[in-house]
Amino acid sequence: MTAPTDDTLRTALAALLEGLPPSQATRAVDRLIANYRGTTPTDAPILRDRADVAAYAAYRMPATFEAVRAALDALADAAPGWTPAGHLDIGGGTGAAVWAAQDIWPGERPTTVLDWSEPALALGRELAAAEPALASTVTWERARIGASSAPAATALVTVSYVLKELTEDDRAAVVDTAARTATDAVVIIEPGTPDGYARVIEARDRLVAAGFRIAAPCPHSAPCPIVPGTDWCHFSARVSRSSLHRQIKGGSLAYEDEKFAYVAATRFDPDPAPARIVRKPQIRKGQVLLDLCEVRGVLARTTVTKKHGVLYREARDADWGDSWGTDGRP
Repeated sequence: MTAPTDDTLRTALAALLEGLPPSQATRAVDRLIANYRGTTPTDAPILRDRADVAAYAAYRMPATFEAVRAALDALADAAPGWTPAGHLDIGGGTGAAVWAAQDIWPGERPTTVLDWSEPALALGRELAAAEPALASTVTWERARIGASSAPAATALVTVSYVLKELTEDDRAAVVDTAARTATDAVVIIEPGTPDGYARVIEARDRLVAAGFRIAAPCPHSAPCPIVPGTDWCHFSARVSRSSLHRQIKGGSLAYEDEKFAYVAATRFDPDPAPARIVRKPQIRKGQVLLDLCEVRGVLARTTVTKKHGVLYREARDADWGDSWGTDGRP
């Protein structure tokens, strides 16, 4: 039986990282963190050489994969029966989004990864060689996306953990390029921080203005009901840590939770969730409290009690980020 995509990816990562001493990887990770927390010019790649890229792959790629996979899974739920005929990953680096798309929609499709860092593209190409469906179908191209960019049209465009690195004008240019290029869907993922959420909302607004419909996480295409500065919408993906991952990150747990914000938008009419659970459900004696974003474009809390029978059992099993109900109410 074929191993799951994430297992194949982890095995490929481990093979590539065998020659990198953990101490060297840790130093590179520390420098990368400092860069990510600062201001990086759009035309200055953060991943400068193979040591940087290997450190990034060990430090970030598993978490990026899980976050993107969760976002793409939500898109798949909102577009049953749809499979992307092609995929463009803007700023894709080592290709986490390509692997995530392969996990959600197995099979071969023409795919292009655009990134400014040649070392990242080179390592991404090496990793993809471990997966037959990716080895011969993914093109890795060095490019800087801007207002004048005109990639070939394709069904799905992803932009993950990229917008923070760009200026405001370049962020707008990347989102507009994604909108022009995608014949079917655009998915944008950012860190699950207030700033990351703000960038996602900016992108969401531009996609809606370009004629896209929101497929996830929102059950509607109306303005986000969250008041800016008071809260932010984000979700969580569980990430299993390898032993090397734990060494580099200095952690002891076998897992971590990656917080992320995202938007998935389509040119066709999606089948979005009736409501989305936007906070971790609160399980209390005989009841479950669910914070929901509802199809009518508002935030609401609903209480599901034992008297609701099957619905109560479903609420106890529900998770943060899941769709809920037929109309957002028990």
